[in-house]
Amino acid sequence: MLDIKYIRENPDKIKENNKNRGVKVDIDRFLELDKKRAELIKQVDDLRAKKNKFKGKPTDKELAELKTTKEKEEKLAKELADIEKEYRDIYLKIPNLTHTDVPVGKDENENVSLRKVGKVPKLDFKPKDHLELGESLDLIDMKHAAKITGARFFYLKNELVLLEYALLQLVFNTLINESTLKEIAKKAKLDVSTKPFTPILPPDMIKPKYLEAMGRLEPKEDKFYTKKDDLYLVGSAEHTIGAMHADEVLDEKDLPLRYIGFSTAFRREAGSYGKDTRGIIRVHQFDKSEIVSFTTPETGKVEQDFIIAIQEHLMQQIGIPYQAVAICTGDMGDPDYRQVDLEAWIPTQNKYRETHTSDYNTDYQSRRLNIKVKKADGKTEHVHMNDATAFAGRPMVAILENYQQKDGSVEIPLALQKYMNGIKEIRRK
Repeated sequence: MLDIKYIRENPDKIKENNKNRGVKVDIDRFLELDKKRAELIKQVDDLRAKKNKFKGKPTDKELAELKTTKEKEEKLAKELADIEKEYRDIYLKIPNLTHTDVPVGKDENENVSLRKVGKVPKLDFKPKDHLELGESLDLIDMKHAAKITGARFFYLKNELVLLEYALLQLVFNTLINESTLKEIAKKAKLDVSTKPFTPILPPDMIKPKYLEAMGRLEPKEDKFYTKKDDLYLVGSAEHTIGAMHADEVLDEKDLPLRYIGFSTAFRREAGSYGKDTRGIIRVHQFDKSEIVSFTTPETGKVEQDFIIAIQEHLMQQIGIPYQAVAICTGDMGDPDYRQVDLEAWIPTQNKYRETHTSDYNTDYQSRRLNIKVKKADGKTEHVHMNDATAFAGRPMVAILENYQQKDGSVEIPLALQKYMNGIKEIRRK
């Protein structure tokens, strides 16, 4: 959430930001509630103080006064509770501010390509899509998964299982290696800490209050929920890693605090029926390695630039053509202050498709989670948070399609071969 003081002092800027994001929030009503809430809090506190001043055995007059005071307090407390609910409901819907370099636009059609990297392959044969390759090479089994679990689930088999874990090993070996991180920062010309990332395997379930605090609870219909346990299955490792330091004060000397996590991600993909239903591009369950970082407010932006450089380094290591895209105001999530995606070239679709997201969320989440940093001067303030994809399932789609050969085989990217038990290509007799 945003700083309430900033909202009070800059209502027009908040309204303009909401308009750019396509978010309808009644800021005037919110400020009206904010004022009324403050008045009621003072009145209730005054009545409680008046009630608590009575000492010893009260006289009949004092008993009557005490009764009247208690009745007033209960009435105002109920009114305050009703206002608090509406106030909080609106407050949580106000999105983060946006960075000045974020393009203003309504939807994904107004996102802006920043750069294209890598040469798009010119195939002298009609390429097969990833599912056709996956089935012909016995790598992907959708049919048995549909029978056992339902639509939009899959079995990965044989070399594709090894490929997923090869990608994971490339990620972890890159992010825990300070010398590699120094090379990435130097190449990107970034003056940034190259402190390694801490590997972490987080829980795959989360309490609603923490998913809400992360700003990722809505839309609820896109989440898998276990009513008996009151837990949601995470849609990304970022949800549990980002919330793990809730109600803590971090020491500035420990920042940046960086994690590289791996978890299964669960998504209903509500409202996307008929869209990308073929293969493993848009499914209900997939594995994902995720970057989460906590920094001081002064270093949050350069931290995101560093994370994007890491993502690009990983894509360059596996030799996939991609473009970096600035996500516009209308296509960003509510917590995002600035979002940059990487999109890999998919030959059979003849276009780039999103494989990586990088979200700089400033203190929007940490304010909800109550995560602060104690600065060297003794002052405390909310930390800034970043989250980003390292690798998920879609890079495997890109590898299958970009590295396919005319005879139906698939080469393994050189950087991954050392993790593939000597396998350099996938083929069947």
